[in-house]
Amino acid sequence: MWCPFRSCVRGNEPGLASSARWEEPGESDFRRRRTCLCPRVSGHRTERPKCEFARPVSGTIEYRTMATPASQSADLWSDERAVRRRAAEPLASRLRPTSLDEFVGQQHFLGPGKLLRRMLDADAVTSLLFSGPPGTGKTTLAEIIAARSESHYERANAASIGVKEIRAIVDDAQRRLGDSGRRTILFLDEIHRFSKSQQDVLLADVERGVVILIGATTENPYYSVNSALVSRSTVFTFQPLSEYEISTVVRRAIAHPNGFAGLPLVVHDDAIAHWARASDGDARRALGALEVAALSLASSRGRGDNASPLVVDLSVAEESIQAKAIVYDGAGDQHYDLASAFIKSMRGSDPDAVTYWLARMLVAGEDPRFIARRIAIFASEDIGNADPQAAILAAATWENVERIGMPEAQLNLAQAAIYMACAPKSGASSVAIWTAMDDVREGRTIPVPMHLLDQTKRRLTKHGDDGEPVDAETLRYRSPHEESDGVGRQEYLGVERQYYAPTTRGFEATLGERLAKAKAIRRRSASRGEERRADSKGADD
Repeated sequence: MWCPFRSCVRGNEPGLASSARWEEPGESDFRRRRTCLCPRVSGHRTERPKCEFARPVSGTIEYRTMATPASQSADLWSDERAVRRRAAEPLASRLRPTSLDEFVGQQHFLGPGKLLRRMLDADAVTSLLFSGPPGTGKTTLAEIIAARSESHYERANAASIGVKEIRAIVDDAQRRLGDSGRRTILFLDEIHRFSKSQQDVLLADVERGVVILIGATTENPYYSVNSALVSRSTVFTFQPLSEYEISTVVRRAIAHPNGFAGLPLVVHDDAIAHWARASDGDARRALGALEVAALSLASSRGRGDNASPLVVDLSVAEESIQAKAIVYDGAGDQHYDLASAFIKSMRGSDPDAVTYWLARMLVAGEDPRFIARRIAIFASEDIGNADPQAAILAAATWENVERIGMPEAQLNLAQAAIYMACAPKSGASSVAIWTAMDDVREGRTIPVPMHLLDQTKRRLTKHGDDGEPVDAETLRYRSPHEESDGVGRQEYLGVERQYYAPTTRGFEATLGERLAKAKAIRRRSASRGEERRADSKGADD
């Protein structure tokens, strides 16, 4: 006889009725009671439970699982298995804080009187979004909040869970809220990995308070999370831990009974300082380095030598953490933040800051061609005619980067970036074109003056836009080369408008003097022309 218990017990609480198919040809229709020998599959029991089932004429078995006493819920080896699983956890997981007093960092919203602390003290937690770099306590704080509120806690990773599982969690939360009034906190790690449609599944239940969502992301939530979900949540930005805070975490781990109990561990202060600096605000990385150092020293000492101390000095600390972790996303916030800092430092004439931000991008693997493009744009936008040589150097740098590649191209980029930082600055050219573009899009269209028309069109033009005959002098274009000073005497726009206002910095000061001279010559020429036209009109009268 095939027993259906294996499939029927899955997902059902003890005492709930369900059904499954039972096929046994030839057996008469009568009710019978049997003991099920199926292995445990439910998460609530650890021994083989009992079930009773009956087979009606329809072939559908109706059964009811029987609850197992709590005193019999563990087998002989459950404690040993739990100890082994606990021992396999990394140090950062074993020492995860369980209260706000143990939590280190984020005092800008967890300190006395700060927003999140007030929410927790009043037990008025709503849906939250935690944003920040790895190792700053987002998951730990979510678990502390769940423990303080006595709510049911569900934890999931958006990379490994789908809409079906989310709906099951929400359905359970609705049933739990209706049956006992107990709320459910859903901690969804890496929530930015959910698509917009997947995030939409949570909207209605978050708004109605069926679940309290705590989402964690290393991305900017205002870009990576559905705006409707953001509006229903309070956003808290986690900052990287300071070196002092990292040192505090490491010292607590050394002395913690769940850390390295039984190991005579001695860690020098300069080793802790190195981890605090190299971990770059990531407490998990610092604890990982401590664990590597301690376990590697313990495994390398001789057998039976359990009394000699395990000394972690600076050299051991450097080996245990290796290269510093650079947090960088080539398409995310870090990409744009570093590029912005790089450009603003060039604009602010700080070559030291420029060099550092350039190095940050290059070490993190930024495309050097992207940096070369930004330098070329900067040369025209922020230096312009104050130093025309900057645009030439930027173009040469871009070409060299394309031809040479990394790592040698870092030399070309550094030279160009430092030159841009030290060059005189002017945004006059940029402002000129931006203002003119606005006028073209929004203002009245200015017609081309007749003397600037194409030569063929000038020859065929006999009347102006007003229908009046046009004299030959009005249509005549006078080349500036005909003038001894090379300055044109005619009007070239037809209206009084100034777009380019040169500064007095760098080479642009010279351009400003030339421009003022040219404008004065045109004004005098225009004045004489008006006088001649007035005299001619008087003679005709």
